[in-house]
Amino acid sequence: RYVFKHPRLPKPDAPRIYEAHVGMSGEEPEVSTYREFADNVLPRIRANNYNTVQLMAIMEHSYYASFGYHVTNFFAVSSRSGTPEDLKYLVDKAHSLGLRVLMDVVHSHASNNVTDGLNGYDVGQNTHESYFHTGDRGYHKLWDSRLFNYANWEVLRFLLSNLRYWMDEFMFDGFRFDGVTSMLYHHHGINKGFTGNYKEYFSLDTDVDAIVYMMLANHLMHKLLPEATIVAEDV
Repeated sequence: RYVFKHPRLPKPDAPRIYEAHVGMSGEEPEVSTYREFADNVLPRIRANNYNTVQLMAIMEHSYYASFGYHVTNFFAVSSRSGTPEDLKYLVDKAHSLGLRVLMDVVHSHASNNVTDGLNGYDVGQNTHESYFHTGDRGYHKLWDSRLFNYANWEVLRFLLSNLRYWMDEFMFDGFRFDGVTSMLYHHHGINKGFTGNYKEYFSLDTDVDAIVYMMLANHLMHKLLPEATIVAEDV
């Protein structure tokens, strides 16, 4: 079991964030590893005066071309680039170089896969309840993925414990939440433009349950780590 040697770093006044996909970071035509990234890429990032690195595609996903956004196992490290201990080495190495590490976390949707994903799982409250909404509301037609039911207590427990797991076990310094627009609105931002009118941002189109989840997640992260960096992707 890997033992961390370096503490977390203070939150910088001005984060300079380098976004990276570990598997695509090497020069060879192959999937790069966490240790290769730690030893070969992190020093170059630091040398270019970045103070934070944001890692994509860390959660296990079956479809590599999804860039890690079709998650099948939320508590598993993507095995293409190495083991959980290798990922811990990467985070520890980043801290030793003066780099904070953010994880690109996907809680806006999940893989549509049944065999190796959550799709079809029953959380045990009612016969027809699962982690996801039923019918059209539970399916993102552009992403071909399932959409969480944030009103379900077991979904909240699952997602919040997922955040704590990655922060406690792997020493991440914060998260970048992917696809927040899709979470916050029933229309998921599909074929929708925003003009600045307040009613467009908080109206009957707003998914209040998703907003409450984001509030809970933000509160939990700062309770566990007051200097956590939390970023929400609004596209």
